[in-house]
Amino acid sequence: MTTLRTRRAGIGIAGALVMGLALTGCAGDDLGGGGTTGGGGDGGDADCAEFEQYGTFDGETVEMSSTIEGVEGEQLAESWADFSSCTGITIEHNGTNEFESQIFVQVEGGNAPDLAIFPQPGLLARMVDGGYLSPATGDALEAAEANYTEDWLSYGNVDGEQYGVPIQGSAKSFVWYSPSVFEDNGYEIPTTWDDMMALTDQIAADHGSDTVKPWCYGIESGGATGWPATDFMEDAVLREAGPDVYDQWVNHEIPFNDPQIVASLDRVGDIVQNEDYVNGGIGDARSAATMPWADAGFQVLEDNCFLFRAASFWEAQLPEGTDVGPDGDIFAFYLPADSADETPLLIAGDYMAAFNDEEATQAVLAYFASPEWANTRMSIGGMVSPNNGADPANASSDVLRL
Repeated sequence: MTTLRTRRAGIGIAGALVMGLALTGCAGDDLGGGGTTGGGGDGGDADCAEFEQYGTFDGETVEMSSTIEGVEGEQLAESWADFSSCTGITIEHNGTNEFESQIFVQVEGGNAPDLAIFPQPGLLARMVDGGYLSPATGDALEAAEANYTEDWLSYGNVDGEQYGVPIQGSAKSFVWYSPSVFEDNGYEIPTTWDDMMALTDQIAADHGSDTVKPWCYGIESGGATGWPATDFMEDAVLREAGPDVYDQWVNHEIPFNDPQIVASLDRVGDIVQNEDYVNGGIGDARSAATMPWADAGFQVLEDNCFLFRAASFWEAQLPEGTDVGPDGDIFAFYLPADSADETPLLIAGDYMAAFNDEEATQAVLAYFASPEWANTRMSIGGMVSPNNGADPANASSDVLRL
């Protein structure tokens, strides 16, 4: 098993599980809105016995920065309410889709938060190289080592020291669709890439117009604009060139313009740059550059498109009351490979790391490394966890349980 190396990772499953890297950090949690959320006294009915291990810190505040905002930011704040109530630690969280640029301004200006959730292990490593981060210590380190596999921990480990804890995970290789629309039109879930392209052509022939197209697509994401495109391309590399070439690519053993990589870029371009295929009701293919990535997928619910490639975390951004399931308003199928016998999967992870070794900071990090936090956060909705103690039954939808 090879290892992930940044926020996104490819997993090829063909008898054995093969993990590869991802290139750029996706703000997988980017939502509209932003701002600061806090917590310190909303868990009044909590059984504080289970939080005694973290200590008491009456009146202490821990500041946290991340890409997580909007609905996901509210869900994140809910996940620590009981912890805050029982330990006395107020967690002030600032979520922004400008995180990747702002965090450097903060730390270089001597105003670093206590904790940050990094969407890129590569960005975390740069912080370590700059001397800004503190390793996980004590209970935080013990919890991390007890609850995560060596592979997951490796992306938060720099030069043999554990800095980052992989608190959240997601599966990237999904195509979202409307089960009822598929049924009404007699469309079947494709099992190979060629099948998917044949379905794309069939949809274009059956419904193609200025307002209805097979695919919807957007890449706008604030300072992280573009990551949905690299995600799609990485998925294509895993499918066309395979996980070994993928690892060579991300380790800079072959150039970005290697013919195998260019072929995968062309494969994605054949979809997202085709005026007959993308963004009915939005604009031409160029509209993807300014279309917020999450909003693009809502066109499936509006019957303006049939297919939307996005990760499992997109579910958190669906309108309240949307029924997610095989018989619901929307569901997802696996982005097929060239052969139905091959199932490479692109995955992602968010890593929490500390800028100091203060007891309250490390206590929060230890809690986020625990199965208790993972299961609490999963039960709130819209998230899955790589924690070994995470119970799939706590996942909030059929897609997340996949």
